[in-house]
Amino acid sequence: MIGRAHGVRGLVKITSYTAHPADLTAYGPLSDAEGHCYSLRWKADGVAEVSRIVDGVPVKVTERSAAEKLTNTRLFVDRSALPPGDEDEYYLADLIGLAATDPAGHALGTVAVVHDYGAGVSLEIAGFGLPTIVPFTATCVPTVDVAGGRLVVVAPDAVVVGPDADGTTTWDVGIIAPQQPEDAAA
Repeated sequence: MIGRAHGVRGLVKITSYTAHPADLTAYGPLSDAEGHCYSLRWKADGVAEVSRIVDGVPVKVTERSAAEKLTNTRLFVDRSALPPGDEDEYYLADLIGLAATDPAGHALGTVAVVHDYGAGVSLEIAGFGLPTIVPFTATCVPTVDVAGGRLVVVAPDAVVVGPDADGTTTWDVGIIAPQQPEDAAA
């Protein structure tokens, strides 16, 4: 992600989410949400020169005002530039669209969204009724088969929310069961 401008010559602060921040430039051109392509050249720790690629030619950002316009621009690595995962390794984006079933094989829906707010990943399963949020742990999602296009969900029996004004509140989630449309139940 492009952060604030750094200095007056168009340099910007960069937040990298790669294992080693300096590796970000090794992935080649980056793109933003609108499809514009950028290249980066590190100048210092977390500070880079940014160029927008226009018609295949890098056009360097040289002024602070131009760098300021890029603040909070999210940059993306092209999927083909990412290394393949090891066995039983996958990217979280690979989970979106997978069919979700219970351990008996009953359809629960599909993974619509992968949430990662820093305290742990959760999956949003959509398809029958309201979407369901499931913690993405080995206990709740014991099987992930990206190549087969599915995962198995074991819902927790209950979720303890925590203490409120009159003690601990427990929400009984129960086991997720597919809710078929009423007209298909006959």
